[in-house]
Amino acid sequence: MMRAGAHLRTAGVWRKASRFWSDRRGIAAVEFALIMPILLIMYLVTMEASQAIETSKKVSRIGSMVADLVTQQTSVVKADVEGIMKIGPVTLQPYSRSSPSITITAIEVSADGTKAQVVWSRKLVDGVPSAGAAATTETTVPATLKVANTFLIRVESTLVYKPAIELAMTSAFNQINMGETYYLRPRRSVRIPCTDC
Repeated sequence: MMRAGAHLRTAGVWRKASRFWSDRRGIAAVEFALIMPILLIMYLVTMEASQAIETSKKVSRIGSMVADLVTQQTSVVKADVEGIMKIGPVTLQPYSRSSPSITITAIEVSADGTKAQVVWSRKLVDGVPSAGAAATTETTVPATLKVANTFLIRVESTLVYKPAIELAMTSAFNQINMGETYYLRPRRSVRIPCTDC
């Protein structure tokens, strides 16, 4: 035998439960809580991708600027070349998680246009200047630039881009190798010698 009070209690619980399920006032907050992590991840990935693209453009600009400054000289010394290379890290500001490597190589193409040899070379790695490839070392240049008795300046700029947000799930995006190579001819002289390189 069921008492009247127990029946009313069950009916009251059932009424409250049905009101709870039919109430739509908090649905927006629940949806926002479910979607927010996805939106936050999309925002961070977009921000990181745009910064990586901008840094890649700056790495290209380093090679272009350094090559342009060297080819405007009629002759250089080691201090001049090192001073020009130090422009590179400054160009990357405000990105400062890794420093670029810059290599300047003066190349002379042989009289028959078949060989390209290093005349002098300097490089900057982690902010420290040093000698590059040894003089008279044979090197490669694009076939279109192998013109007999010509002089070239090659500038290679590279950077290992490290994102601000490291993705734990994959190491493929924890660093991106960026680089650019520029070849320019001297502008004010036939050759650009470096007396103490």
